[in-house]
Amino acid sequence: MRMETWVVICVSVVAIAIVFQAAILGVMFFQMRQTLAKFDRLFTDLHTRTLPILARTQLFLDDAQPKVSELIADAAHVVYLARGQAQKMDRVLTDASDRLRGQVVHADRIVTGALETVEAAGTQFRQTMWRPIQKASAVLTGLKVGLDFLKSRGRSQRGDDGVEREEELFI
Repeated sequence: MRMETWVVICVSVVAIAIVFQAAILGVMFFQMRQTLAKFDRLFTDLHTRTLPILARTQLFLDDAQPKVSELIADAAHVVYLARGQAQKMDRVLTDASDRLRGQVVHADRIVTGALETVEAAGTQFRQTMWRPIQKASAVLTGLKVGLDFLKSRGRSQRGDDGVEREEELFI
């Protein structure tokens, strides 16, 4: 074979390859067009469905924004008032606690003074009243013992037996 034949064969193979590539590129072009057309329809459908939703959402947000802002402002005001009331309550409870502490100290002093007075009165009573009563009681007991002694002597002279005397002494 000659060189010219080889050149014709190579050119024919290259021509077939170019035609084949052109056919593939044509098929790819048409397939891409169909895909783009489907995508365009999908995008248009999505746009037509989401646009009303987005519009309603925007209206809702535009309507709710002042209410939310007012709600946040009210919540901040409530927190401010609650903090003020908590501070007032703290002051009241602290003041009441201080007053109660003072009253407890005062009551303690009064009770301590009263107990000291009662103790002093008891001591004074013992010294002024109880000791003389004890002394008088001791004198009366001595007199009773003396009288009993004299009485028992009189009986023994009359002849009473000693067993009776022992029983009296025992009782």
